[in-house]
Formats: sequence, structure tokens, C-alpha cells
Amino acid sequence: MTPRQLALALPHRVAQARDDFLVTPSNANAIALIDQWPNWSSYACVIVGPPGSGKSHLCAVFSAMTGGLVFDAPKLDHETVIQLNYSHGHAFEMGHGTELDEKAMFHALNLARTSSVPHLLTALSLPTRWSIALPDLRSRLDALPVVQIGAPDDELLRGVLLKHFADRQLVLSETVLNYLLLRMPRGLDDVGKIVDAIDRRALEEKTPISKALVAKILSDTYEPDVAS
Repeated sequence: MTPRQLALALPHRVAQARDDFLVTPSNANAIALIDQWPNWSSYACVIVGPPGSGKSHLCAVFSAMTGGLVFDAPKLDHETVIQLNYSHGHAFEMGHGTELDEKAMFHALNLARTSSVPHLLTALSLPTRWSIALPDLRSRLDALPVVQIGAPDDELLRGVLLKHFADRQLVLSETVLNYLLLRMPRGLDDVGKIVDAIDRRALEEKTPISKALVAKILSDTYEPDVAS
């Protein structure tokens, strides 16, 4: 057997500037919303999209524009809320809108409403689907404008793949890229897993990224017919 090199989980730089965001028809409305800040019609807006669709990237872009912070909303508490400077636009990553300190979130939205600076919420599902028990918070959330990121098109999948490989300083041929695009699952949350697996296997086996290597990864990770 050919000995494998140990693949260490080394950190890699993820490019999250505005110019690094890949704009296609599926996400054009979301980036247009960010670009229109602070001229929003509401004190806060919600961007909804599936895992891996670029919501965290948009939060990073938003934070860089506004001078605000990015928060994991389920970890937000009352003490943090009252210490925030609402003259900056903050971003709140809501996830599925579960396990929230609802009173803290309601207070944060109220303070955002009284400020002159719009704030951003991102989520995996529509606010109407969140399990919110506090009626006042439910009312606030239901009134916010929502922009949805659509299902990834071929252009976006290609661009996200190339970005993930570039973030890791990996190069692959157009032939291998097209092979991967035709056979991989269509979810953006799969892209990072696939690229990570390819990177590790190529390092372990000390081999270039080829169609044969990609086929192994897809076969090992997904149903056999995916890599056929």
C-alpha cells in the first residue's frame, strides 16, 4: 500500500470582502440590499438563505460597511444588548430563530428602531416559521422586509467552488472542475465539505487533483450513483 501523509487541519484564509462575494441571479437581490444601505425603508431587514449561501459573508461585508458587529443571535443576552452602540449597523445571525433570549432580541430590535441606522438579520428560514413565544417580538419580526437567496444556479456553484479552492491556494483544471460540477450535490453547504475532503485526500496521497481523485471523494461521501 502507498503510505499516506498525515493531513493536518491547518487554518486557511477565507476571502470575505465585498469584491469577493460572487453575484449571480440567485443572490443578486441580497447583495443589492447590502449595497443600498443605509437607504433602507426599514430599521432592519432580513436575508434568508440555505446553509452555505453566503449569509455570513454578507454579514462580514455589512459589518465592514457600517462599523458594527456580527452576533450569533442565540447567544445574545440582555447585558450585551444594552451595551451596544446602535449608531452602527449590527448584524444578527438568527439561524432557524430558535433558542433565542426573546426579551433580549426584542430589546435589541427596539433600540435599533429608535436609532437612525438600519440593522441586518440573516436566517436559514423565514421569520414566520420561527418558534417565537413573545407576542411583541413576533409582531416586530413579522413587520420586517425579507429578501431571499434562491437556489444556487450553475454560475454560483462554479464560482463558490473556485473560491473555496482559491482560499486554500489549490488549483484544478477546467476538466476536473466541470467533472465535479456535473456530479456533486447541488447544495452550497456541500461545497466546503467536498473541497475539504479533496484537499485532505490530495495531501494524504501526495497526488494532483484529478477526475479519479474527485470520483473517489464523491463515491466515499455520497451515494454511489453521484460519482458515476
